[in-house]
Amino acid sequence: MAKKYNTVFFDLDGTIIDSGEGVSNSVLYALEKFGIKETKENALKFIGPPLAHSFKQFYGFSDEKATQGIEIYREYYREKGIFECYIYQGIEELLCALKKNGYKVVLCTSKPEKYAQQILNHFGIMKYFDHACGATMDEKTRATKDDVMKYAFKVSGAKPDSTIMIGDRMFDINSANKFGLDSIGVTFGYGSQEELKTAGATYIAGSCNEIKELLIG
Repeated sequence: MAKKYNTVFFDLDGTIIDSGEGVSNSVLYALEKFGIKETKENALKFIGPPLAHSFKQFYGFSDEKATQGIEIYREYYREKGIFECYIYQGIEELLCALKKNGYKVVLCTSKPEKYAQQILNHFGIMKYFDHACGATMDEKTRATKDDVMKYAFKVSGAKPDSTIMIGDRMFDINSANKFGLDSIGVTFGYGSQEELKTAGATYIAGSCNEIKELLIG
């Protein structure tokens, strides 16, 4: 790699953890309350963007109805769904290696910060993060990936020209591009290689080992 970075921004869902089970179960629970039958596979499209965006884009919910949907979603998520997930193979080893090599590691997720921090603590990997930044619970004050990334720069003191974003969806890559960051799109999450390339990811990685090779060698 020709360029040296000192800070890594990580997405959470589809990048650090496979949260498909918990998210899809929570989505199905919420949609059923509105009389909508959906498959678990289709519910996975909620991984990545903010919940309000997904309810409105995929099911035509109004702002008010989307807010209700989020509240119902969280009834299931905070009790069961939050820990219906697992860490991807090699993630902890990658985080450990980054810290040993002097990187500042920052979580940058559209998931509410409260839940994101609970997940990192649950799996014992919070110790690798200098900061864990996420959305606000109201999904209004700080909701989009752009909002969270702006906040992550503020709290971490990181600079765009020495920071790289790692994520699995176009939302991660689009925000990185907006703020002038290089990015690594990962194909082991919920975004395809085509999606990541189209969004303009600087690099594509299919495993944690490939990320390590790019950032450490």
